[in-house]
Amino acid sequence: MHDITLRAVAPDEEARFKALLEAYHYLGAAAKIGHTLWYVAIWRDQWLALLVLSAAAWKCAARDQWIGWDRRYQFDRLHLIANNARFLILPQWHVPNLASKVLSLCERQVSTDWQTRFGYPLWLLETFVDPRRFTGTCYRAANWLEVGQTRGYRRTRAGYSQQPDGAKRVFVRPLIGQVQARLSDPRRHSRAHPTAGSSRNPCLREIAGSGCAGYR
Repeated sequence: MHDITLRAVAPDEEARFKALLEAYHYLGAAAKIGHTLWYVAIWRDQWLALLVLSAAAWKCAARDQWIGWDRRYQFDRLHLIANNARFLILPQWHVPNLASKVLSLCERQVSTDWQTRFGYPLWLLETFVDPRRFTGTCYRAANWLEVGQTRGYRRTRAGYSQQPDGAKRVFVRPLIGQVQARLSDPRRHSRAHPTAGSSRNPCLREIAGSGCAGYR
């Protein structure tokens, strides 16, 4: 399977994409809120895997400590990070190395696609792995770094509450060199800023979850 390709989901494919996530991903489909890209991995016209990339979690202590940025710069540069909010290998395609291959394809093209769609690049990807379900194997195989855990908060109708066993493992994947220094440097200002309708989600989405369903 050397000729796998990754491309954005076309508008007339979105219903199929959402239906597959609802059927096979433990978190269900992901709403398109803020800046979001939906991807499908294809081999010989067959869908293999689905990915959702969306705005980064507004707060994530493990990620923020790994970057080392000051809060004064964090919110000006948060748009340079995207969250892998869903990752699904479809049930009939659970084959060795497929997940890491798809992640690698995504890493190579997502910044350019983000720039084309939203007007600025990406410097870093993040994802949250539920350790009760997965170990993060496919992310490690694709050279993502585990940097800690979330604090286990979950959004409810009443607000945010800390849940027993709710902490997620935090993985990141730099898309540029020296990403920590570049994101945290007080002398550096990003040339690209979000336009009106920023990608920042007004919800503090530390508790957002992804799932490489059935594969980690």
